[in-house]
Amino acid sequence: MIRNMQITDYQQLYELWQRIHGLGIRSVDDSREGITRFIKRNPTTSFVAEKDGTVIGSLLCGHDGRQGYFYHVCVDEAYRRYGYATGMAERALGALKQEGISKVNLMAFVKNEIGNQFWREKGWTMRDDLNVYEYNLNEKNVVVFQP
Repeated sequence: MIRNMQITDYQQLYELWQRIHGLGIRSVDDSREGITRFIKRNPTTSFVAEKDGTVIGSLLCGHDGRQGYFYHVCVDEAYRRYGYATGMAERALGALKQEGISKVNLMAFVKNEIGNQFWREKGWTMRDDLNVYEYNLNEKNVVVFQP
């Protein structure tokens, strides 16, 4: 089952993210407070995949009024290749479209071969016409990559 993400899913989400090889978890942005803030700002666009009451997939999705963004798109390894990621992406794209958003971006780490292959197979285009820059406003917001 795919449904809207709720803050009550947080503990299961965090445990899922810790199991996903190569996923980067930010200390502040991915804390309970950070995810609560994200869901409150984007109440209809983020989704989870659930099996027998357990969260097995996530897709954080939000927009800035112009463009949509996908974050932490993942499915527990035991449940991959069953359409959960595709289903969450389709639901998120539909939600963004309903909100008048016509372009969506996502970032996949270069070393995330599985994720990059998934998005290419789904028809997403890797851009080579821009550079992505980052400026950290909070030195406590560090990324820890899952082994």
